[in-house]
Amino acid sequence: MPSTTDARGTVSLRRELGPWDLTAIGVNQVIGGAVFSLPAAIAVHTGGWSPWMVGAIGIVSMLIALTFAEVASRFDATGGAYLYTKAAFGRFAGFEVGWMLWFTRVASWAAVINVLVSSLGFYWPHMTTGLPRALVITTIIVILAAINIRGIRQSSVVVNVLTIGKLLPLVVFIVAGVWFVNWPRLQPGPLPSAAGLSATGLLLIYAFGGYEIVPVPGGEARNPRRDIPFALVTTIVIVTVVMTLAQVVAFGTLPDLGASKTPLADSAAVFLGAAGAAMITIGAVISVTGASMGGALSGSRNLFALAEQRDLPAFFGYVHPRLRTPVVAILITSSVTLTLALSGTFQSMATTSAVSRLVVYLGACLSTLRLRSRRFDGVVNAPAFVVPLGPLVPVAAIIIALAVLAGASSIQLRNGALALAAGAVLYAIAVRGREQGLRDPGTGRINQDW
Repeated sequence: MPSTTDARGTVSLRRELGPWDLTAIGVNQVIGGAVFSLPAAIAVHTGGWSPWMVGAIGIVSMLIALTFAEVASRFDATGGAYLYTKAAFGRFAGFEVGWMLWFTRVASWAAVINVLVSSLGFYWPHMTTGLPRALVITTIIVILAAINIRGIRQSSVVVNVLTIGKLLPLVVFIVAGVWFVNWPRLQPGPLPSAAGLSATGLLLIYAFGGYEIVPVPGGEARNPRRDIPFALVTTIVIVTVVMTLAQVVAFGTLPDLGASKTPLADSAAVFLGAAGAAMITIGAVISVTGASMGGALSGSRNLFALAEQRDLPAFFGYVHPRLRTPVVAILITSSVTLTLALSGTFQSMATTSAVSRLVVYLGACLSTLRLRSRRFDGVVNAPAFVVPLGPLVPVAAIIIALAVLAGASSIQLRNGALALAAGAVLYAIAVRGREQGLRDPGTGRINQDW
């Protein structure tokens, strides 16, 4: 029977996740609500080139995912890019990446919950305001938190079911719709303007985001050094295929796709009728619910990792002795998300997600190159997976992340800088608390609260 405690004798997380569980977490997070509305925005900028653009950005995302895969294959604990950056560049850099990971998750989860409420409001308008809205948001967050607390296996089952639930309508849409595509409409035509290509590229880079959370629950994976690289690569393959084919069907079946507010639903109505539109609408609700579950799982593990690595007091990393889940981290993450979702402040915070995601990408990609240095031999594990072509892929991934960062708006850059500054303040407080709390003033012994 495997041990339930770690090297320090504290209760450890239960390793239950296999390669396909991790893949479901990635697919679930990338394919959120955007895929159901994105085809219209892409078509506006690039017309018949739009399916090619989706495929191209899928390849670009694969470069970053491959870089993540190599560095992830060195670690078997919870934390993802936070762990890699800390090992490569020290405690402060790691803390900033870990903070941005958690910060982005709670803001995104709060935003997704509100999208879900708005979707339900299409059928029940009274749910979108006042006390009914507050009750719906609170109920959803409490249910997802309770599932997370019950165990990683229960959480994984829910994520798997919701991932299948969101993929099935998309598969039906693609398989049925391909017979109705007006293929001449998909002729690329004149090359779009540089501004159109740039706008579409930025939009798709963000739409493909979310796979960076795959390594976060590494401490709950059965074989993280082997399975996380598999899940990262498989996630990008699945997402690229689904999103590219959905764009083909939508563009090839719906005239004036760029003018539609619900492009997949409107397209499905063309060849499947009202039932097809309803299927896509239900799929969108399931998809957003799945993204909420992913936010609950990954956000709490980000907070847990900071405590496990002694960058926050051990209280934040408390693991329930029977359920083997990070109960305190789950409750805190859920409570902050609930506050943001009810107050609406997530709307201003959500603009940081563009920059914070790129900070995470850069942290992981730069760490991949740095940890290849011989000075880290024996300090971190040798990689179980190595990206081919030497430094070419990691360097390309870094250039891509920097290029996207350069295209961020001034508001995104400002809010991202403010979030990083807030992280620096929290780090300074944590360091001071650690220095004061490490030793008991009466006995001089180390205080295990840190």
